[in-house]
Amino acid sequence: MAEGLTLDKVEILHGDAPLVALDAHIGPGEVLSVMGPSGIGKSTLLSLVTGTLAPAFRHKGRVRLDGQDITRVAPEARRIGILFQDDLLFPHLSVGENLAFGLSRGGSRTERRARIEEGLAEIGLEGFANRDPATLSGGQKARVALMRMLLAEPRALLLDEAFSGLDAERRDQMRKLVFERAERCRLPVLMVTHDRADAEAARGRVVELGARA
Repeated sequence: MAEGLTLDKVEILHGDAPLVALDAHIGPGEVLSVMGPSGIGKSTLLSLVTGTLAPAFRHKGRVRLDGQDITRVAPEARRIGILFQDDLLFPHLSVGENLAFGLSRGGSRTERRARIEEGLAEIGLEGFANRDPATLSGGQKARVALMRMLLAEPRALLLDEAFSGLDAERRDQMRKLVFERAERCRLPVLMVTHDRADAEAARGRVVELGARA
């Protein structure tokens, strides 16, 4: 069984027009960066991996995770985490309640609260459980979104321009946090980005969509 995320001769078409073609394997803890101009199909590629490809598109090939063919598996059953440019925190919930959404069901209230506090400590936000997300900085919101995703114990991580909304200092901090955590947890990472500095920070392979040979 091949551990990691495999895009097995994947092709995405818009109608009959080819949009994206990629054949790649991302091992545990590795990062594959996919770059290219807007409209080339980077985010559409991620939607195929998450199982949310729009009906306007069709595809060929297979998506495999740890050797399992997940091409037809329901999105909620794939256990794939994704981070976007926007943090997408629930504004009507506290920071701790946002994190609780990432936790699997089960466990006592005390155990779940302890896991939330441990998660906050890991991202340097001890004592923030009762805070309103609106009171957080952009970097703090990004860290909460990351921890909410990690608490769901994903088997792979997708990054959709995840660092582009942050200033330079916060961007560097988040890159370090995400890539170190992915390596430690042996998560394969598929990142789409416009920013070459993101790809350089990932220290992995880079695929240029639309590049001419």
